[in-house]
Amino acid sequence: MSHFVRRLFVVISIITLQIIAALIPAGAQTPRPVVVTVHADQPAEPYKPLWNFFGADEPNYLYAPNGQKLLGELSQLSPVPVYFRPHNLLTTGDGQGSLKWGSTNVYRENPDGTAIYDWTITDRIFDAMVAAHVRPLVEIGFMPEALSTHPTPYRHDFPKGDVFTGWTYPPKDYEKWGKLIHAYTEHLKSRYGAQIDGWMWEVWNEPDVPYWHGTAEEYDHLYDVTAQAIRAVLPQARVGGPEVTGIASSHGEAFLRQFLEHCAHGMNAATGAIGAPLDFITYHPKGRPAHVDGHVRMDIGHQLRAVERGMRVIASYPEWRKTPILLGESDPEGCAACKGAANGYRNGPLYGVSVAEATMRTYELARKYGLTVEGSVTWAFEFEDQTPFAGFRELATNGIDKPVLNVFRMLGMLGGNWLKTDSSAAIPLDDIVQESVVGSPDVNAVATVRDIAASGAHTELSILAWNYHDDDVAAPEAQIELKVIGLSGESVSAREFRMDANHSNAYAVWLQMGSPAQPTPEQQKKLEAAGALEETVGSYPVRVTNGVARMELSLPRQGVALIQLLQ
Repeated sequence: MSHFVRRLFVVISIITLQIIAALIPAGAQTPRPVVVTVHADQPAEPYKPLWNFFGADEPNYLYAPNGQKLLGELSQLSPVPVYFRPHNLLTTGDGQGSLKWGSTNVYRENPDGTAIYDWTITDRIFDAMVAAHVRPLVEIGFMPEALSTHPTPYRHDFPKGDVFTGWTYPPKDYEKWGKLIHAYTEHLKSRYGAQIDGWMWEVWNEPDVPYWHGTAEEYDHLYDVTAQAIRAVLPQARVGGPEVTGIASSHGEAFLRQFLEHCAHGMNAATGAIGAPLDFITYHPKGRPAHVDGHVRMDIGHQLRAVERGMRVIASYPEWRKTPILLGESDPEGCAACKGAANGYRNGPLYGVSVAEATMRTYELARKYGLTVEGSVTWAFEFEDQTPFAGFRELATNGIDKPVLNVFRMLGMLGGNWLKTDSSAAIPLDDIVQESVVGSPDVNAVATVRDIAASGAHTELSILAWNYHDDDVAAPEAQIELKVIGLSGESVSAREFRMDANHSNAYAVWLQMGSPAQPTPEQQKKLEAAGALEETVGSYPVRVTNGVARMELSLPRQGVALIQLLQ
């Protein structure tokens, strides 16, 4: 064969291969390996959990059997304290929970207008949290019927009619309100003693929307009176607010700014002094999922933009730059008790991986602005009297843990100090904030290291990796080359945990069972076992060569993995 013919043959072969490659669907092509590098010899600042906060509208479910079980599981997520933020702690009613409703009946009045305090139901709520070693984030709200300036109608019937009824109005008498809060705080101090020292206190919820049928000035008045009443009993109590909605609108931002101005320079309605105590600042970032072409499309960028806008506002005030931030509700969307096609992410692994993505990007945003995020509240718990996997945003369903709870279990296994970690497939922070994740997936990782000498090993290095995309569609797995550099010795011992379509996923098992509305006792037992965090690979040795350990991982789309290395 002549030289010319050989060259022609090579050219034709190359063109043919290119044509064949072009005809193969993109999802079927072998993806380029993702290189994740962990610098074990470059520890950074201490890892401080911010995921360890949860909350719900329905406080009475906390003492239901499934609620007590879930509270116990939350307290076991990590050695750090877990906090719970319940709505409706002062709402009038008989203690029967329903969607977006709860009550305690703490306040009524005699015919002559004198107060009647009743702590029976509220004690059951706080007893459940204290028994589970969960710390209350005490949300002071909502308005008792006897104190409301517009009490009728009072109880709503969600999803029918108006939700924002008589419980959303200012008090008709701020002096009576202050006495109620003083008595309430005194009772909690007397009942729980020194345990109360670690609690956090806040005033109301989302006063920039119809959760508060009053003016901004009336909210400031409520805040002053409430904070004064709490501090009169607990001088060192940490009090915060205002729990405004995501700073995505000019109205929300204006409300937050006027509140920060009031706490810094305004006349205090309770004390007559200038300013009000503000130990942490709160607002709510939410995402915006949609149903597109038959599948769920998340919008984590929308959630992160709200996080950033709030940070930008707070960073603009020299008085508040060092005040911790609490993201009072940080979620993929805004209604845990709502259902619908756009909320189809809730039962499966997409909810869990979105939590990993949003949490780690929140850390990055805090570093960008030089601020401290103390906590990020996941507004999800459990709903009673519903069928399994009914489509609500919750951590467990009928005593069965959802996949998302296993991501929190993995987050709870991080600890010590951050380690410098790089991924060749990580989307830059500014890009994901502005455009979300609609092109290439975000295949990313973080790592921590801590001393565990008491366990027989010297150090524990934990690597959390995730493969996230807004679109919940089938896609190739990410092939990860994990490289840990800066190690000593000749080997490390490794363990792997997974949450994805096939691991730590009780929902997938329930579907395989035929989606039983009332699982048999045997099925219930199997589902509860499937809801636990799965250790996919037990302890095995990994060789260390010249200070470097190398591993290969296949991580499915919408999957999260935790790899622990003991040395």
